[in-house]
Amino acid sequence: MASKTIDNAFTAKALKGAATDPTYAGVLSFMRRMYSKDLTDVDAVVLGIPFDAAVSNRPGARFGPQAIRRASAIFDNDPQYPFSRDLFEQMAVTDYGDVLLDFGNHQKTPSLIEEKAAEIIASGAYLLGLGGDHFVTWPLLKAHAAKHGPLAMVHFDAHQDTWDDDGQRIDHGSFVCRAVREGVIDPTKSIQIGIRTHAPEDFGIKILHGWEVEDMSSQAIADAILSHVGSAPTYLTFDIDCLDPAFAPGTGTPVAGGPSSAKILSVLRKLGPLDIRGSDIVEVAPAYDHADITAIAGATVAMYMLGLRAEKLATRA
Repeated sequence: MASKTIDNAFTAKALKGAATDPTYAGVLSFMRRMYSKDLTDVDAVVLGIPFDAAVSNRPGARFGPQAIRRASAIFDNDPQYPFSRDLFEQMAVTDYGDVLLDFGNHQKTPSLIEEKAAEIIASGAYLLGLGGDHFVTWPLLKAHAAKHGPLAMVHFDAHQDTWDDDGQRIDHGSFVCRAVREGVIDPTKSIQIGIRTHAPEDFGIKILHGWEVEDMSSQAIADAILSHVGSAPTYLTFDIDCLDPAFAPGTGTPVAGGPSSAKILSVLRKLGPLDIRGSDIVEVAPAYDHADITAIAGATVAMYMLGLRAEKLATRA
């Protein structure tokens, strides 16, 4: 016990290395990373975005960042599976905390998120966003595209989110429409996985429908993503309702007929060749969850995103 510490989120002496907090105790940051606003020498930043005023069904995703952080404690200490490594041995990751939003003035929300994201991206750090409803992806995409140009989008979701947008809507179901129309994403290089609802437009984005995903192996799904996106700079966004409600009940707009967490995690594991510039996990709404099923799935998706980043950095070293 003499070598162990607790509350690593505040007591850590260095950016790298595993924490030693008991899984069931200690201050909760994402995977016990140090809470810090200092972006010096940071490889990746986790940013919470507690916003859910854009939902069309059940609210509650504003509590998603808290739930994901809590569920992520189980990944600390041991080498993270299936990456067979301590992700933080060579990759310096901090938890920036949450974006401060004005709950009484939602029109300010997009710019507040975009400005904070742009500050982090400008430092050279990889940004992993914890939503929040799926509207938050819109300002995150804008901030990334401002640096990298139009992005390919790999979008895991039950919904296309391409409903009409007049450029002013605060709506989690129209951010893709706006991103295409404003040239933030390249629809010819973008792909959506798990779709099982209808929308009036697809904007030429490739779709793997829920029934197709059911019939395909995880390798075939990953191959379809890799071949379609190629070497394009990519943004990865994951709506937890991509998963069947059996595996993610705690979300605002659950849709039956989706894939299992095991299958989609296997797909994510195979996306290492992509040039992923940023990512997010959204729509975890813990009020509808059971035994943290959804929060655990969301935290695992986020951990995989950092795992892919750690491997990318290792190959560059």
